Amino acid sequence: MSRFHKIAEKLEAYGLDAMMVTSEPNRLYAARFHSSAGVAIVTRDRSYFFTDSRYIEAAEKAVTGAEIRENTAKTPVTDLVNEVIRRHEIQKLGFEDWYATVEDYNRWQKKLECRELVPAAKLLMELRAVKEPEEIDCLIAAQRIAEKALKEVLDFIRPGVTEKEISAFLQYRMLMGGAEKMSFEPIVVSGVNSSMPHGVPSDKKVEEGDFVTMDFGCICGGYCSDMTRTVAVGYATEEMEKVYYTVLEAQKAGIAAARAGVTGKAVHEAAEQVIASAGYGDCFGHGFGHGVGVEIHESPTAASSSDKPLPAGAVISAEPGIYIPGKFGVRIEDVIIIRDGGCTDITEAPKELLILK
Repeated sequence: MSRFHKIAEKLEAYGLDAMMVTSEPNRLYAARFHSSAGVAIVTRDRSYFFTDSRYIEAAEKAVTGAEIRENTAKTPVTDLVNEVIRRHEIQKLGFEDWYATVEDYNRWQKKLECRELVPAAKLLMELRAVKEPEEIDCLIAAQRIAEKALKEVLDFIRPGVTEKEISAFLQYRMLMGGAEKMSFEPIVVSGVNSSMPHGVPSDKKVEEGDFVTMDFGCICGGYCSDMTRTVAVGYATEEMEKVYYTVLEAQKAGIAAARAGVTGKAVHEAAEQVIASAGYGDCFGHGFGHGVGVEIHESPTAASSSDKPLPAGAVISAEPGIYIPGKFGVRIEDVIIIRDGGCTDITEAPKELLILK
């Protein structure tokens, strides 16, 4: 079944005559085609994909299940959308409220001939939350590229190397390994900087006795990988080891709790309880995990506010952490597929504390 058809099947439930897809990630999902510009219109019985001269030839070869049209200066995309609105007598047109700007909305209100623009990004998010086998394959391929880069960077990390240099090395190795680009700018932090969950790589040099936390990932086939490993350089103190293995046990507890039908909150709390019991409850401030797919952060989530059951086929990160300001931090992150009765961890990199010497 094409993804255009999947969207069409959801229209009635959302009270829509058609859905307008305008954001880059949702165009990629719906059309299986990457472009920086374009609009897809999905009606109950037909779909359309409009793009400009930069992409029209490629779209005609790659996009299936939709009528392909080129928008130009003389025939802007709003004119093409209005043709579809008139042809199908569309009254209620869904739009991506999670991505649209106020300027976008005002322009559509002024130029589109439908009776009502209906916020409907949730329709697409629900579909994207459950991954198809080919999406899983891309996620795993991206994960393997990142894991190979991790293995290679371990020989590069030593006292005197900077956080920026480690970040650059990881990116280079992922690109050399087949990545299209990075999922996000890598987080590489060491020593006292590692207490910042989203710290930015700096010119700080790695020192003996530092933890080095590396959070990174790449894109393959349009899908993201995401992983975090924390390693020690030279030696690890007793406190460092205690924190590290507390985080690891917390991650294992969250993964053990993850299954279809369980809320994201319950998964988060399973990990949170381990950290709190060890006396570090105030040092874990973010959620256990987030959805991973064509975007690095998408639905569903596993956090204290996630009160909806996780669906079978969802892919989420598993990344608890402990962060002690002025000292150090530890985060360990895998990616898991939610299944009926459990989950599958697609991350193969070892997780025991590694001390680089």
